[in-house]
Amino acid sequence: MTDTVIDSSDKGTDADKPTPLRTVVVASSAGTAFEWYDFFIYGALTKLFSDKFFNAAEIGEANATLAALAVFAAGLLFRPLGALVFGRLGDRFGRKGAFLATVMIMGGATFAIGLLPDNKELVGASAVALVVLRILQGLAVGGEYGGAAIYVAEHCAPHHRGSSTGWIQSSAAFGLIGALGMVLGVRSWLGEEQFFAWGWRIPFLASAFLVAISVWMRLRLNESPAFAKMKAEGTVSRAPFREVFLEWKTLRLVLIAIVSFLMAQGAIWWCAFSYSQIFLERFMDVPGIWTNLFLLGATIASVPLYVFFGWLSDRIGRKPVLIAGMVLSVVAMFPAFKAFSEGSNQPLIEAQVAAPAEIVADPSTCSFQFDLLGGRKYETACDIVRAYLTDAGIGYKIIPGDDGGGANIRFVNTEVAVALRDGTGLAADAFKAYKSEVEGALLAALRSANYPAPLKAPSNSVEFAAQGASFDWPLIIAGFLALVVSATMLYGPMAAALVELFPTRVRYTALSVPYHVGIGWVGGFMPMTAYAIATSTGDVFAGLWYPVIFGAIGIVCCLFLFPETKGKPLD
Repeated sequence: MTDTVIDSSDKGTDADKPTPLRTVVVASSAGTAFEWYDFFIYGALTKLFSDKFFNAAEIGEANATLAALAVFAAGLLFRPLGALVFGRLGDRFGRKGAFLATVMIMGGATFAIGLLPDNKELVGASAVALVVLRILQGLAVGGEYGGAAIYVAEHCAPHHRGSSTGWIQSSAAFGLIGALGMVLGVRSWLGEEQFFAWGWRIPFLASAFLVAISVWMRLRLNESPAFAKMKAEGTVSRAPFREVFLEWKTLRLVLIAIVSFLMAQGAIWWCAFSYSQIFLERFMDVPGIWTNLFLLGATIASVPLYVFFGWLSDRIGRKPVLIAGMVLSVVAMFPAFKAFSEGSNQPLIEAQVAAPAEIVADPSTCSFQFDLLGGRKYETACDIVRAYLTDAGIGYKIIPGDDGGGANIRFVNTEVAVALRDGTGLAADAFKAYKSEVEGALLAALRSANYPAPLKAPSNSVEFAAQGASFDWPLIIAGFLALVVSATMLYGPMAAALVELFPTRVRYTALSVPYHVGIGWVGGFMPMTAYAIATSTGDVFAGLWYPVIFGAIGIVCCLFLFPETKGKPLD
């Protein structure tokens, strides 16, 4: 990295001079990494929040997981609003102040999550407060990314934009590494029981220290040269919303960016670095400590790749690298997930291949199992069987049949079959006994069909080493590597491409809003939607069609609509 910057002023005080590029990149990337740390801590503990705040014991683990994922998505839902608010501030009053405010809001919200009560009497109120705090986090992230990417790009020379802004892209990885590392460290230090009881708060409370560092670093920065020049010339936009959304020449670019690569990037990145963990925990029965370690290794491997692919786009163009990333993701998505799932729990995969589960029932008694409020009752035999199999990570097929509300569960190629009566309308105590009876019969049937017992979290170093030795590491590494390379190939050059696409007057707003529509909405809802698709169809891999379809859309649109922007002047 060079310390050479584009200086648009000939004279001025030290406060008016552009900050050296090295300081710009370090301060912007570090601050953004701290914000991503705050945002990702919740994602790393999705299962814990589903158990603690959404009463998994009563509404079922599948519904509790979906509820926890919906809260995660709520933060992403409000990111475009944050982009509007802070984008306007950044375009009207300067880049520095806007992304200084975002880090303070993010840190405060994260710290407050660590203080939420989790006792049974207040857990309902805590769940509501959790949603509000996640929304505040979403607003903050909505203003952070655009400000940091623009601030760096407006400081550096055209032939370094890809590699320099690649550090901003890698800040997401640094934030995720920090989140996973903190969770793993506290988990290992306290043990699972104490971590679940109170230790989960520590990673959230630690954000107070990180936000203090971020604020100190960003207070040392000066305004970007491009905005300073625009302000001196009196050409600052007075109405950025109107210029972006009501003038076709800019709105057209916003729409092109969304369909050409932002939707694809959102779906692909969140699949690789979020849904993969949920997939392994819920569908492959892999203990949380191992899924954290897998994802931590994948994230560490991604750090240099963001910068490398940003640098590569400086040489051959943004468009070829973006398209290559989407093509690889579409081709590799299903093989990658099958590789690391087989590598992490081969006995479960083999059992499902040898004796796939089938549920024979009236399809009208098989509900779509997604109830965020937890008020819906799942009483039919089909619903209870589906919930049980989903929680056990076992795929199934529903075969239409009519047994008066009951269901038959059978395992192909075996003589194992269980006939279940309907549980609709039973009193609370009777239904509890009925459900326990059904689950006991299902457990016995699974063991008779040679399905393995669920993996348990290791309680000591010997069990930990034994589990590690049972994994097929080449398959796990190959699967994650394919996901990581495709995601970083798409994400690495993206900041430079977006900055170069939009005019300086409205760059903060025009860049931030489509970014958070694609990454926040399409990407943020990816884990929840994919999980709901998988649980409703009985095919644990069915949710992967979500990123594949958006990737295919991106390939076509980027090829025919997106203009090459490499080296484009920013003024």
